[in-house]
Amino acid sequence: MKEVGVLLSKQYKLLSIAAILEVLETVNKLHANDGEAVPFHITLLTPDENAVGESIFPGYNSEYVLASSKKDLILIPAFTTDNVQHAIQENLPCISWLVQQFRQGAEIATVCTGAFLLGATGLLNGKIATTHVDASKAFAQAFPEVKLKDDKTVTQDGGLYTSGGATSSFHLLLHLIQKYCSKEMAIRTAKIFAIDMDRHQQTYFSTFQPLKNHNDELVASAQEKIERSFQESATIEEMIRDIPASRRNMVRRFKQVTGITPIEYLQMTRIEAAKKLLLQTGQQMTEIIFNTGYNDPKAFRKIFRKNVGMTPTEYREKFQVI
Repeated sequence: MKEVGVLLSKQYKLLSIAAILEVLETVNKLHANDGEAVPFHITLLTPDENAVGESIFPGYNSEYVLASSKKDLILIPAFTTDNVQHAIQENLPCISWLVQQFRQGAEIATVCTGAFLLGATGLLNGKIATTHVDASKAFAQAFPEVKLKDDKTVTQDGGLYTSGGATSSFHLLLHLIQKYCSKEMAIRTAKIFAIDMDRHQQTYFSTFQPLKNHNDELVASAQEKIERSFQESATIEEMIRDIPASRRNMVRRFKQVTGITPIEYLQMTRIEAAKKLLLQTGQQMTEIIFNTGYNDPKAFRKIFRKNVGMTPTEYREKFQVI
């Protein structure tokens, strides 16, 4: 039996806790019904010493995280990242404990934005990881030494596991069930929860949310010009030619502030516009290509697939509601 600790980090997301408990308990029941020993003993771990013993989740034992016993597997749920540094500070007592547990042989798995807490331990430095696709830029800025694979649904590297956006937690759990139990049990669990086991990427769930809470007026001006004139079939140089800065300096400052180059910003702005037209209008593909500033259908489809992970037609078929 594996000792599993579910960390009730401060500001945790209830959905991810519920998913973890429901899936692991289902696996335990399936084993029990088959006359086999249950594979997981689940304990809730709280960073609040005064909360130990409270019935936060009835039926589960709880332990103060700094006084808990050695675990085989620790699961970190998603938590609010409106203020990442504040969230990490609130969970600061857990960081050294996670490092200690890992060095004692525990494996650690994170759900969605829970990767931020694991990133703060330094254990992910030099390793691959993923997180919620819309939180990836903030993660990359906070932890530049981590090899972020923001298109991935699940990653595994040296006993550390991460998963993407909320429902990707199910794919992470299936991965762990296959490892600790069997592939057959993972398949049985997937059928019970109607989980598509073949989803390996999350790119098409992303929304381009450019960073604007900075104080660089030149970069802000460039962003405004790109967003205002992205429909024009023009080069990036033409769009920002009135900005008083050399091309080299502008590109350097732009990437330093936003994390991407001006041309990448233009492409992502156009692709985001195309996604909206695909879902919210009945425009033909040629119209969409023209209305987003492209004049080469082949180039448009190539850039769309690179950024979204599927073709424009596949995206429309998958998500269109009109």
